Amino acid sequence: MKALLQAAQEQDIPALLAMMEDFYRIDGYPFKEERTLKNLHLFLARPDWGRIWLLVNEGQVLGYLVLCLGFSFEFGGRDAFLDELYLKPAYRAQGWAKKALAELMPQAEALEVVALHLEVERHNEAGKKLYRQFDFEDHNRILMTRHPSPPARDSA
Repeated sequence: MKALLQAAQEQDIPALLAMMEDFYRIDGYPFKEERTLKNLHLFLARPDWGRIWLLVNEGQVLGYLVLCLGFSFEFGGRDAFLDELYLKPAYRAQGWAKKALAELMPQAEALEVVALHLEVERHNEAGKKLYRQFDFEDHNRILMTRHPSPPARDSA
């Protein structure tokens, strides 16, 4: 079987932007194109930050997957966050996400990831069912986020 995951390149950014905008719309998250474009260029230039893969079958881009790398003393070393997994509407509920996750696992191991985390919307029962098939578990914690404030400006 041919690999589904293909490493994203700079020339893939327009396709990634379009898919990301659609992905964010699903649950009503704001999409900031200029910021996302800047971040895609930065992320692709820094493999120590993680990887972006396109999901490709027979030349057709089905979606994308983003893996962000980190480190955790609690989990014993390099960890990673499955930041985004998106499939275009025409390819959903056909097993493509399951195939993408199956290909992701050895990629994560090759990157020496000892713990893989993800976030799933509470209402996304299909997603939770899929992730449990790959031994992801709810560890009864709440993901909390803080956005640092911009630096204070001198009024003088």
